[in-house]
Amino acid sequence: MPDRGRASQPWILAATILGSSLVFIDGTVVSIALPVLQETFHASAAAAQWVVESYTLVLGALTLLSGALGDRYGRRLLFISGVVVFAIGSLLCGLTTSMTGLILARILQGLGGTMLAPASLALIGASFVGKDRGMAIGTWSGLTSVASAIGPVAGGAIVDHFGWRWAFFINLPIALAVVLIALRHVTESRDEGERGRPDIVGSLLVTCGLAGVVYAFVASGQSGWDGATIAAACAGALALAAFVLFERIAHDPILPLALFKRRDFTGINVMTLLIYSALSGLFYFLPFVIIQVDGYSATVAGAAMLPFIVLMVLLSRVSGMLAYRMGPRTVLVIGPLVTACGFALFGMFRELHYWNALFPSVTVIGLGMGLTVAPLTATLLESVPEQHVGLASGVNNATSRVAGLLAIAIFGALLSGVFYADLNSRSASLSVAQRREVIAQRSQLAAAQHRDPAETAVVHQSYISGFRAVAFASAGVTALAAVVALLTLPKKQRA
Repeated sequence: MPDRGRASQPWILAATILGSSLVFIDGTVVSIALPVLQETFHASAAAAQWVVESYTLVLGALTLLSGALGDRYGRRLLFISGVVVFAIGSLLCGLTTSMTGLILARILQGLGGTMLAPASLALIGASFVGKDRGMAIGTWSGLTSVASAIGPVAGGAIVDHFGWRWAFFINLPIALAVVLIALRHVTESRDEGERGRPDIVGSLLVTCGLAGVVYAFVASGQSGWDGATIAAACAGALALAAFVLFERIAHDPILPLALFKRRDFTGINVMTLLIYSALSGLFYFLPFVIIQVDGYSATVAGAAMLPFIVLMVLLSRVSGMLAYRMGPRTVLVIGPLVTACGFALFGMFRELHYWNALFPSVTVIGLGMGLTVAPLTATLLESVPEQHVGLASGVNNATSRVAGLLAIAIFGALLSGVFYADLNSRSASLSVAQRREVIAQRSQLAAAQHRDPAETAVVHQSYISGFRAVAFASAGVTALAAVVALLTLPKKQRA
């Protein structure tokens, strides 16, 4: 591979950090903007879910395939192409005049993200060697984490002061800078020994399977489990089963099942699925509570996440040392249990105002996740041979994406079911005309706009009931992750 020298390495690092940050920031910014988007387009709760689900579906299903394509056809080519596609998707998101247009543009954004995210780390691996590579990966990881952390706060401020469209337009100058840097400083690289064919069949199967399952749960939240939703769920489950069977015989599978023969690797990925399901599911619905029920601004909704972010950053180093001294199993039992207590706190409050409910709950969750994330990552890397570390990291990253994808759909169905049942009960005290008005807008959940204070109060109380159900479910799922750690992880750190 031609070498442009060490002088280009800082530029390569800058390009990969900025490119990856586009993907990481976008997810958090859109979560804060989503309640405003739903009200702007008078959209149903299901349509709002698809704004996130369409993006996450593409990321979760195609990330591993994109990594293989980059190795085969060129990592620089895939990276730059991904940034361009992401920028076009962002432009279309900002220009859209309908929820359908926004969802389609988000699919394009997801396609760009699934190209540039794995290629960014692969470029670092190809451009740095030895100690420099370790330092570059550490810098990339730290700064992309900071970018993700500032996403909610920056997103809230952008939505309040410039409008929701700028939550997407802000990506354009960053993307332009990344492309210019990459064209000037990044050298093309590929795996010259790569001879296998990309696992297109496996990618199609897992995409169709996840899409079917997610569609079924999102639709069931609106219309219940009718024939169409049951058919979609069954088709999705069959496609996922076919995916697993195909990966066992594929020559170059995107998901090498042999890795899961290692008990600790399997345990870590099951924990990742459970923990990030709880985290993604609850934090998806939290901005709706803060903005639509409590009436706070998007800026406050973003700032509400600060205790979680600060504790995650402060405790990551400490938790790594604790895992080394006490063993990963102990820390990865305690961390999820503390996180589960934070989720349960959300469920215990009947009124979710900031200081008396949101702040203590988010703080405890941040404490638990701060104890969990660094040991989870370290144990993952120790669970496989060194030559498979990159592959294991990709599998775990895809697992966390799929966790969020499924959680929003499944917890959304749970919240909608509890909301509808509670609304039917509470609306019995309303007049016939009021009840008719409430039912007419119930598909919008907390975004329903009522002039009558009694109608608004009933809707908001019902939404809180649904959110509390999600909080308790998240607590149970996270506690289950602690049980998985107890049963599958080694007590002592490996030498």
